[in-house]
Amino acid sequence: MIKKHINKILFIMTLVLTVTLFTATALADDPLTVVNNLADFMFSIIRALGVILLGFGIVQIGMSLKSHDPSQRSNGFMTFFGGLMIMFARESASVSSI
Repeated sequence: MIKKHINKILFIMTLVLTVTLFTATALADDPLTVVNNLADFMFSIIRALGVILLGFGIVQIGMSLKSHDPSQRSNGFMTFFGGLMIMFARESASVSSI
């Protein structure tokens, strides 16, 4: 039952991604606009993953404070700061002019 729901969600996500990428390439006349739209889309996906990791790190830190587990606390802080780094990957890339 859960596998059906997961497959349905994956299908919908794939459909949305396909429609988004097709629309970006079909409506743009300039090839540079297409590349910029694709880069914006990829960086938004990366930012979303960073936000997810950031939230998971906060949950880990909270659970470690409750259970007094120092190794889980260090993993939580590493996940938290890793999520921050991933979340601001675009800004750090533009600062270092990559």
